[in-house]
Amino acid sequence: MIRVLLAEDHGIVRGALVALLNLTGDIEVVAETGNGDEVVPLALAATPDVAVIDIEMPGQDGIESTRRLREALPTCQVLILTALAHTRLLKRAVEAGAAGFLLKDAPTERLAESIRRLAAGESVIDASLALAAMTGTATPLTDRESAVLRLIDTGASTGEIAETLHLSAATVRNYISSVITKAGARNRTDAVRIAVEAGWIEGTRGR
Repeated sequence: MIRVLLAEDHGIVRGALVALLNLTGDIEVVAETGNGDEVVPLALAATPDVAVIDIEMPGQDGIESTRRLREALPTCQVLILTALAHTRLLKRAVEAGAAGFLLKDAPTERLAESIRRLAAGESVIDASLALAAMTGTATPLTDRESAVLRLIDTGASTGEIAETLHLSAATVRNYISSVITKAGARNRTDAVRIAVEAGWIEGTRGR
């Protein structure tokens, strides 16, 4: 039986994945959490073979959680889940010690198979994600959305962004809502961070 720790901050998603993985017959979720700060303590208590970690979580993010987990429990392999197919994130995850990298919209059976491969000592990178990373997949943001994000990164308010781009405040708010959705972010600041890490925009404040 492959013992798994699942770290995913969306409770409904986490619950569904736990149920599905426990139905496989050879995989058992022995610990679960929605907070990155709890990954290492839970892993030390449950000693999983594989940890499936969402890259975006409250507390420590998935990459920092991976780094600390690999230091604390080297026998536990890590599979990172992400909605973003970008070279920078893939590189950071590998440097942190992750052996697997899977897109969140992958079929559940692919998740189970990836867990089995990691438990067997293999490395796993989603094929579509690897191709996207190697070919430098274009940003999903429009030019105007990118401009709005760059201005947010400078600390500009909605009104200042509207004035700079010669738009109405309502239009700017629509753009902000759009980029938050595309980035899977919690707010505008989180959207900027994700966009910079994914390489969609260049950071303007020393990132």
